[in-house]
Amino acid sequence: MQCLELLAPARNKEIGIAAIDCGADAVYIAGPDFGARKAAGNGFDDIAELCTYAHRFGVRIFVTYNTLWRDGEEEQAHAQMLLAQQAGADAFIIREPRIAAWPDITVPLHASTQCAIRDVERARLFESLGCERIILERQLSLEQIREICAAVRCEVEFFVHGALCTGYSGECRLSEYLDGRSADRGECIQACRSLYDLVDGDGRVLLRNKAVLSLRDYNLKARLEELADAGVSSFKIEGRLKNASYVKNVVRDYSLALDTLVAKYPERYRRASYGEVSGGFVPDTDKTFNRGYTELFLDGRRGKWSSMDAPKSMGEAVGTVERIRRQPGRTMTFSVKPLRRNLELRNGDGFAFATADGVTGFRGDVCEGLQVSCKDVPDLREGTALYRNINAAFEKALETQACRREIPVRLSVRIHGKYVLEVRALSQDGREVLSPFHTDVETAENGERAEAMLREQLSKRSGVFRFSLEELKVETAGGRLPLLSASTINGIRRLVAEDLDNLGVSGLAPGGQEKCPRSAAEMPSQGNLLPASNPDSGPSVRPELSAGVADNELMRSKYCVRYELGLCPKYQGARPPQELFLLNNGRRLALHFDCAACEMSVTPA
Repeated sequence: MQCLELLAPARNKEIGIAAIDCGADAVYIAGPDFGARKAAGNGFDDIAELCTYAHRFGVRIFVTYNTLWRDGEEEQAHAQMLLAQQAGADAFIIREPRIAAWPDITVPLHASTQCAIRDVERARLFESLGCERIILERQLSLEQIREICAAVRCEVEFFVHGALCTGYSGECRLSEYLDGRSADRGECIQACRSLYDLVDGDGRVLLRNKAVLSLRDYNLKARLEELADAGVSSFKIEGRLKNASYVKNVVRDYSLALDTLVAKYPERYRRASYGEVSGGFVPDTDKTFNRGYTELFLDGRRGKWSSMDAPKSMGEAVGTVERIRRQPGRTMTFSVKPLRRNLELRNGDGFAFATADGVTGFRGDVCEGLQVSCKDVPDLREGTALYRNINAAFEKALETQACRREIPVRLSVRIHGKYVLEVRALSQDGREVLSPFHTDVETAENGERAEAMLREQLSKRSGVFRFSLEELKVETAGGRLPLLSASTINGIRRLVAEDLDNLGVSGLAPGGQEKCPRSAAEMPSQGNLLPASNPDSGPSVRPELSAGVADNELMRSKYCVRYELGLCPKYQGARPPQELFLLNNGRRLALHFDCAACEMSVTPA
């Protein structure tokens, strides 16, 4: 039985809890320091609260320590990891291999995507260090993923949704070169989203003021079955800087997709955590932040991956602009010619359109039918393609229509002797309790009514549990039921819920279904090949953190500007300029093209 895990990002505790409620099987979050998103740090009290909430559903919490350390930082990082471990962290996502040699770090280690794992050799290297999971580079084909999964025994994690780095993960130096802030320290300025001029060796401008290096967002929801078949067990959503509405929407969408996959192959797959989600909103990833979507190199073929015209979120296409009327006082009114029927615009909707300088956004203050009134937007013209990047009605639904996650519990009740009532409870994750209650009360005159009340009151919610009374056996004289009040039955239900909660998640589903690995002791160990050492000294063997990028390269990528512009000599038969450069604020970058490897690199010019 293969366990499938949906791994959600969390900027903070509240977003982590929301992700769990929407169906996440695991959540990754940063501690105070040493995470690859410096603006997303959290205290250990919050991490402990998140762990407590998560563990009620068998959800795991992974804490990120995936930056490179400077000299003298090992002791601070080590101390923080011990605190995270005490707070209940279930694994650490790491970049520094020396962590594997610390004997007092006992939770599983996951090799970050920043470790540049994109081939079998690199995967086996981090497995040999004791990492119980490896997180792959995103610019891989399905066949490459399958080959790596077949070559290792550890778990394999792969990103399936969210923003894409243009360069290979863990090997981009562009931010540090341009601004002094290093992505290896969690300080990336997202230089790949900046605007550049593309010029040839003679100084001719081929593109002006475009986000030439910006990629669309990843969306592999339609490919989850293939990834699972290839051996991927954890499906990761990018976005530790995203807001709650983004995380809730994407998590719910992918959780439903994984549920469909599990239902299709119930003998092969199961979810890695427990509980069922009910209520809430209808997810739609087109209505949340995105730069357009791509499946990148998954099929091993090149495609149009760029979002150079829209490095920010454009949202969903709604139509074209008609009949603009500009009024005194810097206001305007216009109509929308919709792309689809039944388009509904609401007050507060956010709109966007492409301009020569990138993307311009504005708020629709008053929306009546297909007419929008707002502050004047000088660049907006009739015939302009219009997008909605904030759907006010959808955002309100995300905020007000909360999902509820509960663990189903089957109850059987046996009444015997002088009104001794025994409640047997069996939860979805295999917890089982037998709770006896003495009911020294009168016999109910109306047996049908008493049974109906017993069923109704016991088949309710208590905490995270949703009860259902499946069997009722009455073994008293004449089959008579005790006369129990609603408050008494509710008290019985609450006590049963407390008994279940005190057991903790067992991880064993009813019927003896084998549980997913939940701790280092339960995982198939590969053995730590590094000798134990003092935490300050690091291991005696330390692999190269780079997978082989040249010293002068700022970025290397499968993405190719020449292919994107129809200038590829290999696939498009073009004769491109001998030299291409990117210009931004007086800085000049050179583009290089390795057609044999089908890769592009960026260096200082």
